[in-house]
Amino acid sequence: MTTPITNMLKGMALGAICAATLAAIGGYIASLSGWLVFTAPVDSPLLSLWYWVYNNLRLSLIPFSLIAVAYLHAIIQLKQALGKIPSDANAVQRYEQWVDVHTSLFFGVGVIWTAIGMRSALLQALGGLDAESAASMGAFTILQRLIDGGVLLSLSTTIVGGVGGYLMRLLKSQMVGRQLNTFYQNQFESPYSQITDQLKRIEQLLAQQPATMPVSASTSQEHYATAPAPTTEEQSQ
Repeated sequence: MTTPITNMLKGMALGAICAATLAAIGGYIASLSGWLVFTAPVDSPLLSLWYWVYNNLRLSLIPFSLIAVAYLHAIIQLKQALGKIPSDANAVQRYEQWVDVHTSLFFGVGVIWTAIGMRSALLQALGGLDAESAASMGAFTILQRLIDGGVLLSLSTTIVGGVGGYLMRLLKSQMVGRQLNTFYQNQFESPYSQITDQLKRIEQLLAQQPATMPVSASTSQEHYATAPAPTTEEQSQ
């Protein structure tokens, strides 16, 4: 049972998560632009992670992070809706749709950023070149220009989008999979159970009908059954 204090705490926690996410995104954009510089020891794992994210994700980290936070919020709401007795069918279906939409968006960001990275890499590597200039530059130089143009970024976002999307599906199956199966099974069996209950009530009413028959009707049936047959003289008269 939810109370105003519980709702207030949930709202505060959600606001804190959103504020922390926006602050992290703002700091990330500022660091990419050179406005903000983070210092850490050379052998720090955090610095290694930062270099990997910078070289492989760049700005694609922003939509990935926003979608991941929205997905977590939707799946938590879905689990809470399934935990209510009785469950609100509209709320369950709405939150499940949001969970599936965020999973598809995570896949989509990986695919879209792949196309963007491949396009920019090809434009930078092959833009303004003809057969003679490409032959004079050599394959290694063209490959270096492809890497500098963002081909690694496109491949990395494909991997992150695919792995993250499948992890989202796995998390949904582990968190609410059994509850969703039970919910939809109950929804499927609900009309049939109502029909069965109505038939049972009708059967009970029909079973009680002979016991409540009026006495006058039964005595009249006995009178007609025991009345003597008319004699020959009575028939001639």
